[in-house]
Amino acid sequence: MTSRMIRLSLAGGVSALALGLAACGSDSSSSSTTKSTAKGTPAAAPTSGKQGGVLSQLGASDVDYLDPGHTYYTGGYQVAYAIGRPLYSFKPGEDTPTADLADGDPVISPDKKKITVKIKSGVKFGPPVNRAVTSKDVKYAIERAFSKNVGGQYTFYFSAIAGAPAKPTSGVKPISGLVTPDDNTLEINLSKAAAPSIAPALVMPITIPVPEEYASKFDKKSPSTYNTHVVSSGAYMVKNDAQGNLTGYKAGKSIDLVRNPNWDKATDYKPAYLDEIKLTTNESNMSVAAQQILKGSHLAIDTNPPSAELKLAATQYKGQFQQVAAGGFRWFPLNQKIKPLDNINVRKAILAGFDRNAAILARGGKFVGIPGTHFIPPGIPGFDEAGGEKGPGQDFLANPSGDPALAAEYMKKAGYPSGKYTGKAPLLMVTANADPGKAQAEVAKAQLEKLGFKITLRTVPQDATYTDYCQVPAKKVAICGSAGWFKDFNDPQSMLEPTFKGSSYNPDGGNNNLGALQDPAIDKAMDAAALLTGEARYKAWAKIDSMIVDQAPAIPFIWDNTTIVWSKDVQGAVNGYYTALDYNFTSLK
Repeated sequence: MTSRMIRLSLAGGVSALALGLAACGSDSSSSSTTKSTAKGTPAAAPTSGKQGGVLSQLGASDVDYLDPGHTYYTGGYQVAYAIGRPLYSFKPGEDTPTADLADGDPVISPDKKKITVKIKSGVKFGPPVNRAVTSKDVKYAIERAFSKNVGGQYTFYFSAIAGAPAKPTSGVKPISGLVTPDDNTLEINLSKAAAPSIAPALVMPITIPVPEEYASKFDKKSPSTYNTHVVSSGAYMVKNDAQGNLTGYKAGKSIDLVRNPNWDKATDYKPAYLDEIKLTTNESNMSVAAQQILKGSHLAIDTNPPSAELKLAATQYKGQFQQVAAGGFRWFPLNQKIKPLDNINVRKAILAGFDRNAAILARGGKFVGIPGTHFIPPGIPGFDEAGGEKGPGQDFLANPSGDPALAAEYMKKAGYPSGKYTGKAPLLMVTANADPGKAQAEVAKAQLEKLGFKITLRTVPQDATYTDYCQVPAKKVAICGSAGWFKDFNDPQSMLEPTFKGSSYNPDGGNNNLGALQDPAIDKAMDAAALLTGEARYKAWAKIDSMIVDQAPAIPFIWDNTTIVWSKDVQGAVNGYYTALDYNFTSLK
């Protein structure tokens, strides 16, 4: 599975953004700035811009959901952070979150079982609600995400909240651990000492306020229809009528964002220069669209342009694009439940001989990213501590073009005197039936066959790759040919625990631990690291990262860049958190 695929972090009585949300980045005194030297490091937000104007964004796909309690993909996040205000959010170019709806840093109790957040006064919902936002609106927003009608897709990050449902509820149910002693205070009481892990997640859309008196009638329906009645708390809103119906949303076609008349600049750190943003979500030819953008006026793209236009932008339109680290890794997991991948030296041989540069070329070449050497990617705390681009130093990942001689040595250690695999049973590799997933898997197949493996490559529709095959252990997929994992928030735990912890392996389906790594020492280290904060947290997860690499559970072949292009009269700003154009900071020249 891809986490929020492109489709996204506290000392006694602790005050937290300096520490707990340092797990989402680093404070200025820390040596771990997460400003990696990798290509794709975010550029800082523009310090000024021209007020007004209309920007048009061209894209081939719609948002997944406008409902902040349901959205989980990049397009949805891009709109959610324009029309809504979570407790904390990121400025373009910064890895440390800024208080948004929150009025200052979260505070963690000494036992790490309680987080207290103060809410700003003066923030108002847009029409038709037109009242001040309170802590109760954030409480309801979190509670509704656990309802099966709303369908929150990442509530597991908040499962340690006292009283949080173990499974989706029928309708919205109160959660006892969420307490609002007054309109400007939210207390999050936990069933265990999990505050250092939950605090980083307060940047997610689940904390965007939702007014219960307005939304409850929509949330009683299955599925909830709040998705087409979303109320703004941000600088922009989806154009609506007096009843709140979203007249500016044409599913699969377009979205029209206009000013929220109730937005007060005095309460917000975001400048919100634009008057209107028009999104086209049904472009049939993104190659043509990208060329129109580069040569046109007041235009931008929604995500990476096709490879030819990406190269064109990088070589001929150098002031009209920005790259950011995508905050994730693409990998070829090696399923240890299937022989001979249960042999650690076989896995090390595969990693040693694999030409990661060739696989990257299949995805579009040097413009799309850099070779991975471990599993904490650029832009995530712990990356530098884990060795940065060079990695923790394992010999079997030292050469991004592959080392056939070293691969042969490991095969001999695995019990194959010829230096190649001599078994006869084929290994099943499953990948998407479209490029670049198909192309990279074909490269992987060729790499493995050089070592003597027989590979059966099966191509399936993209949406079936994970849910029907790679995530289903019963299908006995040895290697997932188009897997990726991208950040939900800026914290190393969110990158490593879902993908490599033993308890994350689910034999019944929905499995995210695609390599089936089950190492008690790694699991124990993860449990200890989850309780740490600040620099100690980063160092602990970096060590775990190295422990994981030692087990060679997957080929970490690329750390992606995301490239957004725009017209020459656009001053664009890309938000490194959700890797898309940030409407709150973009302006027209």
